[in-house]
Amino acid sequence: MRFHVLTLFPEMIMESLNTSILGRAMEKDIIQAQALNIRDFANNKHHSVDDYTYGGGAGMLMQAQPVYDCVQHVVEQIPADAKTRVIYVTPQGRVFDQALAKELSGADDLIFLCGHYEGIDERVLEEVVTDEISIGDYVLTGGELPALVMIDAIARLVPGVLSNDESAQTDSFQNGLLEYPQYSRPAVWHDKEVPAILLSGDHAAVDRWRLEQSIERTKQRRPDLYEAWLKKQNGS
Repeated sequence: MRFHVLTLFPEMIMESLNTSILGRAMEKDIIQAQALNIRDFANNKHHSVDDYTYGGGAGMLMQAQPVYDCVQHVVEQIPADAKTRVIYVTPQGRVFDQALAKELSGADDLIFLCGHYEGIDERVLEEVVTDEISIGDYVLTGGELPALVMIDAIARLVPGVLSNDESAQTDSFQNGLLEYPQYSRPAVWHDKEVPAILLSGDHAAVDRWRLEQSIERTKQRRPDLYEAWLKKQNGS
């Protein structure tokens, strides 16, 4: 899978992606990532990419031309038969969740368009964007952090990125439930003991306990998810 991030701050993207699990996956060429500076595609000597909005109002708006040219530059690098999506990171978009992360992990190329100021000229969004996605109902100074959040969530679902494929399969939200509580050594810490069932060696019993814990935790902490899971179990 290939990630392309169009941004005014490419160093912010690459410094994050080159570390930890994603950095190792990039070294192994399991995933690829690049960050392009939209300013490099401005057609003026000052490389400015913003201007005042028509109709007045506070703040500046990113112009269509440099954004369009930057997107086209990336598209030209991508094979014609590749499954490609162009994602505009915006609080007005569909809210990102685990189901959407799984859906996007099936793509070959994901292009993330990071806005700044008051956003991006609507005309270029209409022409190049396939998905508008938000990570929540709040506003940040730019699209870089949401893009990184989504890339991290998507990339870990790509086979080979995690050292243990089962890690992704048992994450919270994978089956509509929150993840069960987990424990490591020592068996007793601050007078708190690891649940005896986890030391029993009975794998079937452990699986049942984990499911029960996931259900109960979801019911208590995320009743909205619990109700959705319950309806799915009942076939409604």
